[in-house]
Amino acid sequence: MAGVVESKLAELGLTLPDVVPPLASYQPAVRSGAYVYTSGQLPMMDGKLAVTGKVGAEVTPDEAKELARTCALNALAAVKSVAGDLDRIARVVKVVGFVASASDFTGQPAVINGASELLGEVLGDKGVHARSAVGVAVLPLDAPVEVEVQVELTEG
Repeated sequence: MAGVVESKLAELGLTLPDVVPPLASYQPAVRSGAYVYTSGQLPMMDGKLAVTGKVGAEVTPDEAKELARTCALNALAAVKSVAGDLDRIARVVKVVGFVASASDFTGQPAVINGASELLGEVLGDKGVHARSAVGVAVLPLDAPVEVEVQVELTEG
């Protein structure tokens, strides 16, 4: 039976994907005490990147914002893989977003809003978080965006 968070995802027309397998020597998420830290999540769908390139060049800011939503959804899947149940999320503590940016692109915060807005839509007040949005030269597999999430879990 789906919990409250997964029911909200379904209400939004979203499905929690399978956890994206690691591309190198790391785990998709680890738990330390009451916290779960995800590795950087790429906008993988069905095992591949739908779009590659730099934001502000090959990828539009609006496309990148949608890709950041996908990253956040992948992060929730990684959280569930170690927490067991997304309803255990007490709150999202921090989101860090990386945007592979053309040299003159400065709209990183608007791109990462895609991840932040998804977390708010799905988790309500529990999705409000601290955040960094960083422009970088290149990301793994030439991904336009990468997002990592840190959450605090409830007891139990």
